[in-house]
Amino acid sequence: MSHPIESTPDRLSGLLERFRVRAHLFHTGALCGISRFDVKERGFLHVLREGHLTLSHSARGLPRRMEIREPSLLFYPRHVVHTFHNPPIEGSQFTCATLEFAGGAMNPVARALPPLIVLPLARVEGLDAALSLLFAETGRVRCGQRLLADRLFEVVLIQLLRWMLDHPADAGIQAGLITGLSDPRLARALVAMHEAPGETWNLDRMASCAGMSRSAFASAFREIVGQTPADYLAGWRISLAQARLRDGVPIKLLANELGYANPSALSRVFAAKVGKSPREWLQTQASEH
Repeated sequence: MSHPIESTPDRLSGLLERFRVRAHLFHTGALCGISRFDVKERGFLHVLREGHLTLSHSARGLPRRMEIREPSLLFYPRHVVHTFHNPPIEGSQFTCATLEFAGGAMNPVARALPPLIVLPLARVEGLDAALSLLFAETGRVRCGQRLLADRLFEVVLIQLLRWMLDHPADAGIQAGLITGLSDPRLARALVAMHEAPGETWNLDRMASCAGMSRSAFASAFREIVGQTPADYLAGWRISLAQARLRDGVPIKLLANELGYANPSALSRVFAAKVGKSPREWLQTQASEH
């Protein structure tokens, strides 16, 4: 006799379908001497395969110098200038990719992560198979190598994000989207909002999705996510609006899609969150690119 199993929501797919992350392989093999990484509007994912590494930063909030002495992942979700210092003769072995987060600084996944995550490969379950394929593809030139390596890097990134959802404290993640998705109750409400942002989401309905009372849900959400449910929902909708506006979708179509009574209502919330009207924000985006 089979027993019903409570379904666990897919916490990543809805996010990554709307805010894609593209990986682009740019190096595999030894790195000797000093290597400086500085690509605007890009993150980085480095895999230290063997050897050791001295890593330095000039940005505030990051260690000035770090020593890494075992195979590790080095994940920079956002643009951070960083420098590798390796022995001049016997360089350590790396496989490296840049990361392009759709929406850039507005990407909700990139915003929710610390500027640097360093994890020994042995700590992240499930990485072995993907890394073995990645290293095999980058070990010799074959047809479609770069395309396949890019996709494999994206698989590694998804597995890393999956691990962080299950171990947010170990990854040094502060209150926000990731910690909310790490809580089984809040995750059900967050995933529902992510997948249907245009529906009517009052506190009763959110709490019902989480299987909690209104007061318990509101209190837990504020403590774990760091903002009220209504503020989070408005921020999620505006992030979607920004992405869709950049794709050329007119605001009059977005209002209904995102659950607002009319374009004026959406514009008011947009201006309150972003500090500019949708038109002014789009003009700023155009001038920056």
